[in-house]
Amino acid sequence: MTVSDQTLAQGLSTKEKIKIIIVLAVPAVIENFFQTMLGFADTFFVAQIGLEEVSAIGVTNAVLAIYFAIFMAVGVGVNVLMVNAAGAGNYKRASKVAQQGIILASFIGLFTGLVTFIFAEPLLRLLGVEQRVLEIGALYFRIVAVPSIFMAYMFVLSSVLRGIGNTKSPMKAVIIANVVNIILDYVLIFGFLFIPALGIVGAGIAGVFARIVGTVVLVYYIQKNNQITFYKEWWRIHKDYQKELLGLGTPAAGERLAMRIGQVVYFGFIVALGTNTFAAHQIAGNIETFSYMIAYGFAAAATIIVGKQVGAGNYNEAKSYAKLISDISAFFMIFMGVLLFLLGEWIGSFFSEDSVVIAEIGTALKIAAVFQPFLAILLILTGAYQGARNTKYPMYLTTMGMWIVRTGLVYMLAVQMNMGIAGVWTAIGIDIVFRAIVLWYRMEKNKWIKTEEQMSFKDRVECQCHPQTKQPRMNECVNNY
Repeated sequence: MTVSDQTLAQGLSTKEKIKIIIVLAVPAVIENFFQTMLGFADTFFVAQIGLEEVSAIGVTNAVLAIYFAIFMAVGVGVNVLMVNAAGAGNYKRASKVAQQGIILASFIGLFTGLVTFIFAEPLLRLLGVEQRVLEIGALYFRIVAVPSIFMAYMFVLSSVLRGIGNTKSPMKAVIIANVVNIILDYVLIFGFLFIPALGIVGAGIAGVFARIVGTVVLVYYIQKNNQITFYKEWWRIHKDYQKELLGLGTPAAGERLAMRIGQVVYFGFIVALGTNTFAAHQIAGNIETFSYMIAYGFAAAATIIVGKQVGAGNYNEAKSYAKLISDISAFFMIFMGVLLFLLGEWIGSFFSEDSVVIAEIGTALKIAAVFQPFLAILLILTGAYQGARNTKYPMYLTTMGMWIVRTGLVYMLAVQMNMGIAGVWTAIGIDIVFRAIVLWYRMEKNKWIKTEEQMSFKDRVECQCHPQTKQPRMNECVNNY
């Protein structure tokens, strides 16, 4: 019995469930580690050039995060529909979902590339950066984001593999892409032998090549998998599937966009505090993302396991797994919080020699350390809600948290009360706690799963068909929808 099959087994002990969770989560954690390294390596190497270049990458990443939100949303739709279909044993439908997701990713990737080419400067100018940072940032932005179709493919192709319970192949693809990125970063940023030093331009070129390599590797692993079968006649737009993907993906995109646009607004407040404070905030954020990798890995496992249980109609098991994964992730994140608290300032010293910047990095990470277990619960439950086909409520909650709680408190604490970077990170922590508590409360009240009665008729039929007997619990079965 495979891990994918075991996720649907009934009557498992807590120990057996933990084993399933770990087997699925660990590759996703490692994948997230190396995914984080893609941005971390750029920031680390470019920090050796100057703080203006670090800020340029920071403001570019703030806009790219909006693109990532859209790409990730398509991936969420693909992942959820595929795990639900796999839970019902319908791998034909899972394959169709995968192909439609790739088509959607292609269109979106080309569109964001065009937007970047035309509007790079205006988009970065919205952040209120200094002219020199704007010039450097616009150049870097165009290099990395005009070919953003490869970013889209990496998100969606990874989701396709996770949709059938395969978390190892995306991990391998990201590791390979990371090795390529780090080598090219060093060679192209600083120069090597006959290759001239290209600075921040080299960092951008390295990232693009790394994503191309990652895309090729993911395609290779999909072709090797016998649970997914692509057919030539399915490479056309299918309105019903696109509606489903957008129905799940749009709220997920809305959630990410609410977060990123809110981030853009409070980034403006941080920029107003000074270039050094913004650089410290950016570096602290890059360091903290190493703790995110654990929670995101377990969140991926939560989406897969909960999605399969919901697809099979095992709602109590879905809730049991969601709570167990939250507990396990919180335990690991407490450990990461201790490391951030004790070592944050020391790690920051590798990024800057400015004593004020280093001290501010340490302050930010000490505050972040306190909120790590709440961050774990927030991310895992968001993944669980997605697996339960409920992507709208996290969107509403994130919008409220980012625009009312976080952005409002950043302005009040950091600007009005002159708390500086301590006020920024305290506001972020309060928002995290607020959203984690609300998601947990709704799960306890059983108001978190999109039930059969709330689904469309076609969805209900699809979920109720038994893969072998073809006998539905409803009046008819649509096998080829």
